[in-house]
Amino acid sequence: MINIRGVTLSLHPLFVIVMLMSILTGSFIELVTLFVIVLIHEMGHMSAAILLGIKVRSVQLLPFGGVVSIEDHGKLTAWKEIIIALAGPLQNGIMMGIGMTFLAEGWGNNAAISYIVHGNMVIALFNLLPILPLDGGKIVQSLASRLFPYHWTLLWSSRVSIVTSMVVIAYAMLPLIKGEGIIQLNILMIGIFLFYSNLIDYRNLPYRFMRFLMNRDLIYTKYAISGSIAQPIVADITKHLENILRLFKREKYHLIYIMDKDGKVIAVLPEQRLIAAYFSHGRRLP
Repeated sequence: MINIRGVTLSLHPLFVIVMLMSILTGSFIELVTLFVIVLIHEMGHMSAAILLGIKVRSVQLLPFGGVVSIEDHGKLTAWKEIIIALAGPLQNGIMMGIGMTFLAEGWGNNAAISYIVHGNMVIALFNLLPILPLDGGKIVQSLASRLFPYHWTLLWSSRVSIVTSMVVIAYAMLPLIKGEGIIQLNILMIGIFLFYSNLIDYRNLPYRFMRFLMNRDLIYTKYAISGSIAQPIVADITKHLENILRLFKREKYHLIYIMDKDGKVIAVLPEQRLIAAYFSHGRRLP
């Protein structure tokens, strides 16, 4: 574990396992090359986050990518998240372009450069798969959060990613099930990691949603300064607060129209009042 200007850089245990396996199989040089590719990929994420004014807490490297942990205090918009997610595969694309130029000009060792090009292509394409916590999953989740309520986006992106991770595990074990060979160990480890990560993420969904609500003040400030029109939400007076809050969208400010049993509007409440009431007691509308 290394600390660089407040950013903790570490290796995931899965990377350590793969490293030990590479020593036993005589492919240590290939692993070092893979390590450098993954490191540059993650530096792309980290650099993009810093340039966008987002604080990076830690970077953890995996054999096929990594996890960049950032502090989100309401500043991380959907488009910023997409830019940060794309910055990693972009580095792989740049390295592929440089490598292909070397191959075309006949510079360097063709076998080594071909491995670098292939490694970058595999890592970029794999990370663009629409599965959390991969870059593609983050991009899809961010785009969905602009169209659908944030809670719904978190819920269904986690569910889809869990199911997809199970498909990856099943695919890795398919040769064993068919009796045609042994399991694909690398794919199995990746599938298990994805499944475990998404399961933990699913269990932490309530805390992520509460953090989303706690950072809503910046949305109000943004809309107040720009004079933008708030997006209305119509709710029955008997509806539970949490069910109303789950209708909030990521980058929209809401006014809630409260209706009685006869369908008449009896109050118009700003979203801050409902959030405050929710954290106070979490009961029905006051």
